[in-house]
Amino acid sequence: MTACDRADRGRRVAGTLPNVSTDNFADASRLEGVPSAFAATRDGIDSMLRDRGLRKSSPETTGESLLRGASATAALEGSAYDVDALRQGEGDAVALAAVRLSTELLGLVPVWERAPIQALARLHALIAAGRADNADLGRPADPHGAQRLHSLAQQVVRPTEAPGMVVAAIAHAEVASAAAFCSDNAMVARAVERIVLVSKGVDPASVTVPESGHAQAPNAYAQALAAYAEGSPAGVQRWLTYAAEAFARGAEATPLDPPRR
Repeated sequence: MTACDRADRGRRVAGTLPNVSTDNFADASRLEGVPSAFAATRDGIDSMLRDRGLRKSSPETTGESLLRGASATAALEGSAYDVDALRQGEGDAVALAAVRLSTELLGLVPVWERAPIQALARLHALIAAGRADNADLGRPADPHGAQRLHSLAQQVVRPTEAPGMVVAAIAHAEVASAAAFCSDNAMVARAVERIVLVSKGVDPASVTVPESGHAQAPNAYAQALAAYAEGSPAGVQRWLTYAAEAFARGAEATPLDPPRR
């Protein structure tokens, strides 16, 4: 039995981005309650980054954010190793895979911008190395899921009127729901979310911790993703309003020092 035979298949539904000739990100961003939710979250993130001195952030700050993100994304997969353990080089296979991913994540931003499928393949290969068959690394195992990833890839390289955070949230949910890879689809999806937040200029130094925003509310996260996977406008709306709250929590998890009073 291969890793693919044990795959986390997810839901096989039509998906939310079926028509690449229209701006589906923008359509989603206009659903009821979504514009105000993301406007408030973006204002909060911008204010937080400004008050805490984004321009003074260092590579060490970014590295700490990535490490915290690795701990959070591993926790969502059941790992019990916290960020302090990871900082000491300790961890189970999932946690160590998340750390390995974090070291290359930002280097994949330009790859994502020109060749999203290539970036997705690399993300999966980094996460699943040593935990899945070599033949399965970076290769979609499900044809329907692969088609959804290609539809997403076509969308993300086209101009959109949607806010960057909406694009990040939809990309996250599409990758997770497509479940195209043999394993670790949700971890790939959360990595994509961080990449898009950097690429779209929401958090160019990657000092917020979006993974923590999800890990702080795991039940709400799972329920919102399940709603999205239903493929209905109501499910997309529920996911996006949840994601706006998660991004706000992730901003508060930043390693940037709080402003002096």
